[in-house]
Amino acid sequence: MMSRLSVAIGQWSDAGRKPAHQDFHGALVPEGAALTTKGIAAAIADGISSSPVGAEAAEIAVKSLLSDYYCTPDAWSAKTAATRVIIAINAWLHAQNRRARLDDRDRGHVCTLSALILKGRKAHLFHVGDSRIWRLAGQALEPLTEDHRLDLGPGENYLARALGAGPEVEIDYRAVEVSPGDRFLLTTDGVHEWMDARAAARLLAGDGDPDEIARLIGAGALEAGSPDNLTVQVLRVDGLPAAGAVELADVRADLPVPGEIRPGAVIDGFRVLRQIHGDARARLFLAATADGGRVALKIPARDILDSDELRRRFLMEEWIARRIASPHVMAAASAPERRSALYAVTEFIDGQSLRQWMRDHPAPSLEAVRGIVEQIAIGLRAFHRREMLHRDLRPENVMVDGDGTVKIIDFGAVRVAGLEDDTPPLSGEAMLGTLQYSAPEYLAGEAADWRADLFSLGVVAYEMLTGRLPYGADAARGRGRARHRLVYRPARDEGRPVPDWVDHALARAVHPDPARRHEALSEFTAALRAPGPDYRARNRKPLIERDPLRFWQGTAAALALLSAVLAARLVLGG
Repeated sequence: MMSRLSVAIGQWSDAGRKPAHQDFHGALVPEGAALTTKGIAAAIADGISSSPVGAEAAEIAVKSLLSDYYCTPDAWSAKTAATRVIIAINAWLHAQNRRARLDDRDRGHVCTLSALILKGRKAHLFHVGDSRIWRLAGQALEPLTEDHRLDLGPGENYLARALGAGPEVEIDYRAVEVSPGDRFLLTTDGVHEWMDARAAARLLAGDGDPDEIARLIGAGALEAGSPDNLTVQVLRVDGLPAAGAVELADVRADLPVPGEIRPGAVIDGFRVLRQIHGDARARLFLAATADGGRVALKIPARDILDSDELRRRFLMEEWIARRIASPHVMAAASAPERRSALYAVTEFIDGQSLRQWMRDHPAPSLEAVRGIVEQIAIGLRAFHRREMLHRDLRPENVMVDGDGTVKIIDFGAVRVAGLEDDTPPLSGEAMLGTLQYSAPEYLAGEAADWRADLFSLGVVAYEMLTGRLPYGADAARGRGRARHRLVYRPARDEGRPVPDWVDHALARAVHPDPARRHEALSEFTAALRAPGPDYRARNRKPLIERDPLRFWQGTAAALALLSAVLAARLVLGG
């Protein structure tokens, strides 16, 4: 049984010696798949004391974070999801201040916010203001955040950052590795400016009830003379998932792999019609549903049971398909709630692979290539919006149906930022067909972003137009510094009348240096339809070559004007 993320949480809050309580706090431990895809969140906020709506701002900040974070796409990383939510909270609070025409931020919806998200084996910290997040390190408290305050002298300081204070907010972010038994502490300034840090560390290190530990830390600060509101949160990490583990609730990993399957066999209501494809990794079958529809059943090879990596990647394919909605990406199909075997069910695409299409169209028109590339680019953007990289784009993984609609398939190598499962594409035999389309940064073991998918798309476009690859066999050797020695083979030759500006667009898309590629997929597709600004700037001809008549007319006019000026000076001088 896979270990799971589990924590013990303690919370305590009190108005203290103030008549109004302007702190707010909260924590959320989700159930089911969200525990893996989103993690556990805790947040603490402190409304500024000078504002009559400070308490409202703090409550809105915490409640919005805890609700909206869990509504973001599962595939987003914790950093992206929480950051976007906090930015939205700040915008809403600031809009309230503007609507009330409050020029003085000390009277508006302004508060601090510190949030901790435990996901996988990492703690993600988000911080604005002077609340704090601590971690127990040995017998001492280690501050993980830095107060955003400006000190103007004795007794005179103010918040340098706060939610709602301006139209934009700068958020401190930090991620730290977590181990079982780790203790975290969240406090507002009414606590940490008065608490005994050593005593708090001793309490945190104990095995007592987390709520009681939080109460004792807060009560200690109050007894020490704190004049402010006091809020404390304690989190103790009791369990963590295994390193690299990805738990997917959509499909059970412990189900058996079906054995020999013949036409007519029935699996959970799906009647197998025929086998469509088969290789060492999986078999693909066309199947009919109870209502007469058609779906594709993907059955993994039996040796998948011997490899955690293979099984995890197989489970992820349908999970990914259910989270991307694009007419140019293969979609998941309806599946029974309970399954008797391990398989993936997706839409059936009645068509051919782009590889077969290329064989059938060895000399396609430039317009046909543009149409296919543009559809693939739309599909890739659907991945990128969910913080996913396809990482294995090639003609075999693109389908063209009878209507000419293009769809990206095979998600076995997709990187999902939200799952932090950055396992590289499969090695060995299964990778031999993809090396020629993989960006050099992958082969060099470097971090890659969406521009790696652009590289693969550029290679596919180049191959459709030329029938060959831009770097030939040298691409597979493009590792480390060797990639800088890759020599691009121009797409334009006597047999392929590719316009020079199209060749320029292709060369830029497949440049070994990702920083030299296009700045967006749309920029590449646009550059296949018209010369881009970079091409025009580099290839701008002088006027004498572009329009000799205008050049000489202008030259003659300039000489005539110069002669007139000189003649006038001679007359005046005489």
